[in-house]
Amino acid sequence: MPETITVPRTKPKLETERPRLHKVILVNDDYTPREFVVTVLKGEFHMSDDQAHRVMITAHRRGVCVVAVFTRDVAETKATRATDAGKAKGYPLQFTTEPEE
Repeated sequence: MPETITVPRTKPKLETERPRLHKVILVNDDYTPREFVVTVLKGEFHMSDDQAHRVMITAHRRGVCVVAVFTRDVAETKATRATDAGKAKGYPLQFTTEPEE
């Protein structure tokens, strides 16, 4: 009579990765009024007046400033909506996204 070998079946443990985060970056330009940039930051990113002013000034002085960090979909949506708000008013306001290190 042949021997039967029973091998226990184990389910592989699935590990889920945290979604990779992306930075939303405000790019400075010489044409968009500062007050409008502050308004967009307050409206789209729910910043206080003081926070929005500090982000706008940092972008003005350094050329760019990280506004916030989100998952990729949220970051791209917010950057697009903020950029479109500037285009709607005729300003070259630009927000970009890039992966966080």
